[in-house]
Amino acid sequence: MKAAVLHAAGDVRVEERLDAPSPGPGEVRLVVTRAGLCGTDASEYAAGPIMTPLKSRHPGSGALGPVVLGHEFIGVVESTGPGSDRFTVGDRVAAGAGVWCGGCDWCRRGQTNLCRSYWTYGLSADGALTRQVTVPEMMLHPIAPHVSDDNAALAQPLAVGLHALDRSRVRAGDVVVVHGAGAIGSFIIAGLQAADAGAVVAVDIDDGRLETAARLGADVTVNASSGDPLQVVRDLTGSALADVTIEASGVPDGLSRVQRLTRRGGTILLVGLPKGAVSFAAADLILREIDVMTTVAHVCDRNLPAALDLLARHDLASLLVERVVPLDRIIEDALIPMAEGTARGKLLVDTQAGPS
Repeated sequence: MKAAVLHAAGDVRVEERLDAPSPGPGEVRLVVTRAGLCGTDASEYAAGPIMTPLKSRHPGSGALGPVVLGHEFIGVVESTGPGSDRFTVGDRVAAGAGVWCGGCDWCRRGQTNLCRSYWTYGLSADGALTRQVTVPEMMLHPIAPHVSDDNAALAQPLAVGLHALDRSRVRAGDVVVVHGAGAIGSFIIAGLQAADAGAVVAVDIDDGRLETAARLGADVTVNASSGDPLQVVRDLTGSALADVTIEASGVPDGLSRVQRLTRRGGTILLVGLPKGAVSFAAADLILREIDVMTTVAHVCDRNLPAALDLLARHDLASLLVERVVPLDRIIEDALIPMAEGTARGKLLVDTQAGPS
């Protein structure tokens, strides 16, 4: 079967791979119907391996070698392994991609995203940019019949956004600033509407992203290259500033930027990953008792069902998906535009389109 395989920086090949193995105990084999691409995939293509070690960490396999990308995916159950009773053949399911042990201290506390042995399909091991994949059933959740494949394919990144909101401790009526309205910022803004937040301010330097943010529910948008986010937030809050600020851009001075927008006793959530060291005014954080939180991945059993429920009520694909490309065209039509910064929205891959 065809698969998009990362060999080195600038070297992703659509090549033949063996069919997915028959499912073992607690596993199912999926026919992949959609796979999403994110900034991580683009970075791995452009400059990797970064997070993808080109070494499978799947239990029982330590072989070095190229890795099939794809950690955002949905599919149809094709077969089930011994003891797998959550799904039947033909069920449509969304995958969380991350695998946890269930027995370590973090898992017992419900922090499965911090599992001692956490690993991810499409990063740590072969993923779903292919026609079939065999995965543990514990990371799968059902898709409502009326939800389109394109919309359902957003479940995993939306779950990441919802976990971020859990970590931010946003309360109903809070004024929230989202600094960076790109991929993850967009999903956070969508989640804020479900959280019944108060005024949501989206800050970016791209008017197209800000237009999308407004359509997703941002009450105010600010282009930081021509406007002053601090003045906008002061005008909105009567100089009290924002209850929660979320740094989703990953720019080196992102923390110091959102710090200026955060009220006394407020919360800063760091989502974007800076490429280097960052600086900030620690004394100001201490004297104004501002909490600084961080977030990574998602808690599958909590956030993925919540994401699918939101998608069952709102067609986010109509706002966020730029196009669906066939697997054979993933490099020219998706990875290169993403790496060059010319892709304007979410790109999905139809792994079943084209010759096998």
